Amino acid sequence: MSIVSVKADLPGRVVLLTGNEAVARGALEAGLGFASSYPGSPTAEVLGVLGQLAREFNLYAEWSINEIVAMEGAAAASFAGLRSMVVMKPDGLNVALDFLTSLSLSGIKGGMVVVVGDDPHAHSSIKEEDSRYLAKVAHVPVFEPATVQEAKEMVKEAFALSETLRHPVIVRCVTRICHASGNVVLGELPFREKKPAIQKDERFIINPAGVSMTHRQQELKLRKMAEIAEAMPFNWYEGPADAEILLIGCGPGFMYAREAVDILGISDRIGLLKLGVTWPLPEKLVLNHLRHAKKVVFAEEIEPVLEESVTSLAARHWSELGTLSFYGKNSGHVAGPLGPGVGELNVDIMIGALASVLGLPARQPENPQEPEAQPTAGVPVIDRELAFCAGCPHRASFWAIRAALELDGRNGFVAGDIGCYTLGLGRTGYYLMRTVHCMGAGVGVASGLSKLARLGFARPVVALVGDSTFFHAAVPALIDARYNQAAFLCVVLDNGTTAMTGHQPHPGMRVNAMGEEAPAVAVEEIVAGLGIPYTIQDPYDIKTTTRVVFDLLQQKVLHVLILRRECALVAARKSKKPRVYVDPQRCIGDACGCKRFCSKVFSCPANIWDAAAGKARIDEAVCNGCGVCAANCPQQAIAVEGRE
Repeated sequence: MSIVSVKADLPGRVVLLTGNEAVARGALEAGLGFASSYPGSPTAEVLGVLGQLAREFNLYAEWSINEIVAMEGAAAASFAGLRSMVVMKPDGLNVALDFLTSLSLSGIKGGMVVVVGDDPHAHSSIKEEDSRYLAKVAHVPVFEPATVQEAKEMVKEAFALSETLRHPVIVRCVTRICHASGNVVLGELPFREKKPAIQKDERFIINPAGVSMTHRQQELKLRKMAEIAEAMPFNWYEGPADAEILLIGCGPGFMYAREAVDILGISDRIGLLKLGVTWPLPEKLVLNHLRHAKKVVFAEEIEPVLEESVTSLAARHWSELGTLSFYGKNSGHVAGPLGPGVGELNVDIMIGALASVLGLPARQPENPQEPEAQPTAGVPVIDRELAFCAGCPHRASFWAIRAALELDGRNGFVAGDIGCYTLGLGRTGYYLMRTVHCMGAGVGVASGLSKLARLGFARPVVALVGDSTFFHAAVPALIDARYNQAAFLCVVLDNGTTAMTGHQPHPGMRVNAMGEEAPAVAVEEIVAGLGIPYTIQDPYDIKTTTRVVFDLLQQKVLHVLILRRECALVAARKSKKPRVYVDPQRCIGDACGCKRFCSKVFSCPANIWDAAAGKARIDEAVCNGCGVCAANCPQQAIAVEGRE
């Protein structure tokens, strides 16, 4: 990360930043006082940057236990007059929505910005979700940056607007903004020495007796926001003043559309209206351009939120607008290979959509590097499936659980959860997990299934949850399970970090977001406090772990098994890795009954099948020394040296 560039006090200097770094910089330029988040891609790096700079900029930063707690903390800072920011992905906004819908009624004081990172195509998420729908439910305005530079500027403007309206504001980025890099012009870093304070007569409440009046104030704020949005510099129009074909876009979708227009050579025929504020809609601005249009095309991700707002506006003004034709996701014209509203937009999709609307043959962009790329076009690329890292303790955990379930023979059911162990859905985890929904749901589902025993459900039930997810969302489900006498095995895969999103700290670790020493909360302490029996086991000891899981499956009680082993990537940075090697004298290659288990079945990137030699071998540069392959080699051809 470009920490030096993010914190540089060099107004006017052009630096290269990622979108997440630009968001952090914008917050610093706005005089941020409090930042909170729960790690989730694509926005995880925002709080990571601010945490490193917290002391230097006299602000507080934390990785919260979950998103609703993060939002509540940010709101508290706002009540005290500080500018605060809370960062999450759409799944997190789901978690925090209950509080957000109330907060937009009660109002705030210091500027409060909610940064949400939507993930079209679900690159690092369990689903595609458009958070703009939730923003409308919560009555919260939405900014949508189209470039990395805009991400910084919109965050600053969102803080100012939030303070003016005394209302939270959402800045909605998408993956291609969060993780893209672009030139950013630095602004001034203000000296903001503001002490938090709440006056004696200040209240931030929703009074059930007067909720209608509070709702009225909320609606008035949105109307004022729409008026302010009319003149914001993040909205603009380019192209012929009287263009009969109007393209309305937002976020990166607008940039794809603009490039498509250039490629098709139709800039003299089409008008481009770019909206940086998409909710509430700047209606006067949009109507002004609808009046000269006959056809309207939309470019946005993921759902047709903007499209539906504009078509609704047009329907209300049909008498003055006349007949308009709309082309977007709802009409099916703006669609990728899997259909409209699915996956990311790109330039090719917009070329196809515009060509269809204008009756032109679709043209692909010319690639100036094509001659150089041509010689490698026929080179096959190794197809790698999503798999656990080499040495990941979850590899051992999944193998032991699989083996124990096979030994048990009652077709046990495994309910899963969200984290890097979600890879247990596939071959690398032996297809063990039968459910995956949202954080903490695995424990709740397992609890619900186990309660069906009195109705004849006789299969053993296992819940899998990571340590970070345990703190985030699993504890309430365990309390319910204890109270309602559920009987299942809850396995906590404790690798000592939030591994999936970049090894951010959580309450079970002895460090916080600002790098300070913090008191750790042990998983077993919470479990013991709930009155639930627990066992702690090292998953690298595969034979013992298998026996422990098997024995616990025979007990018809609620039990928590903590499989504790540090993430292999973290451990490898601290000490010398154990050496795992193949003894060629013992390895019998294709003749082995395991059918190349070490390289094929277990799907470890460090285990390689040497076709020329007809033997297995280990890539020592990749291997992290878990030794799971060694424990399962029937020929005992694989050995481990240096095991701690």
